[in-house]
Amino acid sequence: MEFGIFLNGYLPGPAAHDTALEHEMFMREVEYTELADKHNWKYAWFGEHHALTEYSHLSAPEVMMGYCARATERIHLGSAIASLPPVKDHPVRIAERAATLDHFTNHRYEFGTGRGAGSHEVATFGIMSTDETKPMWDEVIREIPRMWEQRDYSFTGEYFRVPTPHNVLPKPYGKGHPPIWVACGNPGTFAKAGQHGIGAIAFNFEPIHNLKGRVDAYKEAIQSPIDQIGQYKNDNVMMTNAVICLKDRDRAREIAKTAGRGYLVTMVNLYHDTMPKSPDARTWPEPPVQVEWTDELLDMLIEGGYMLCGTPEEVCEQVVRYQEVGCDQVVFGMPGEGIEHDEILEMIELFGDVVIPEFDQDPVHSTTRYREAAVRKFPEFNGPVPDVDVEIISPTALKPLR
Repeated sequence: MEFGIFLNGYLPGPAAHDTALEHEMFMREVEYTELADKHNWKYAWFGEHHALTEYSHLSAPEVMMGYCARATERIHLGSAIASLPPVKDHPVRIAERAATLDHFTNHRYEFGTGRGAGSHEVATFGIMSTDETKPMWDEVIREIPRMWEQRDYSFTGEYFRVPTPHNVLPKPYGKGHPPIWVACGNPGTFAKAGQHGIGAIAFNFEPIHNLKGRVDAYKEAIQSPIDQIGQYKNDNVMMTNAVICLKDRDRAREIAKTAGRGYLVTMVNLYHDTMPKSPDARTWPEPPVQVEWTDELLDMLIEGGYMLCGTPEEVCEQVVRYQEVGCDQVVFGMPGEGIEHDEILEMIELFGDVVIPEFDQDPVHSTTRYREAAVRKFPEFNGPVPDVDVEIISPTALKPLR
């Protein structure tokens, strides 16, 4: 099992309206990524959201990923997620950005996709019904791999078109293309992801063992995908959750019981109206549930898999539940609520050095291994190739004519 961090540009409260603090938040999240790269974490996932005050100020993650790529060596950098409605981004632009990141990360980019999580967000781009975003994703996701392979790409569909042949550039770097993923906000999407042969990005808002049936449906479907998208299978279920892992057990549990924890969930319930609400159903500006914390209640939440909390030894025991459910990757939101910046740095280092080696001793990323099996799906050209004979180019060209 592999591990990652999740960065979303979360900036709650008055700080959301202070650009100096907005900048500080971005620099801290870069710091988390750089530190994770040095301590065995394999993935850093970057959210993409638009006009979602407090919840996420990260609207251009590809810029942040490019920045982080230069400062890291091993960690993979993923979009979680790049939403595909063509009225937001023409699919050619999405294909171009993903292939460019494949070059500048040296094969470390993970192409996470989705339809967009809520009506308020997609309305930023004039989409007034989320009913449209699902068929938009269905159309676009099949075409991007073709753009990556063909030199005379053209397409006329319901939601976008490239009416005349164009060579979409750059192409992905070397063999294959970035691993493809889809966000599974609803139960049915797990099996659909498996049928497409792509990774599943999942979110845990309920007891962890409730998810086993969905993971099993994915695993069954991906054994023989009926509609393979891309050049290879990415057999991966990634689950997001929260973790508080410190040497000081009492401090870890104190953080878990901090007043105001759950504020982020109220914003998830507000903005992500294409997903089921969390069990407490509190929606911003209604405050999070004010809990009378007891050790028994905290232990019950930990047992249910709503969070991981404690010393590295305790957290190792809790991670086993994700193995039992069938998760291939577990990812934790950074920063967590109620935890200080220096404690987050301690946690990234401690979890990476102590917990991760108990579950992941393979230095190679699973997606790297899957990419090695890539096989082209489309002909290089759709139509006849023009007979063009160039007789001379500059002798300094990277490759001569003959």
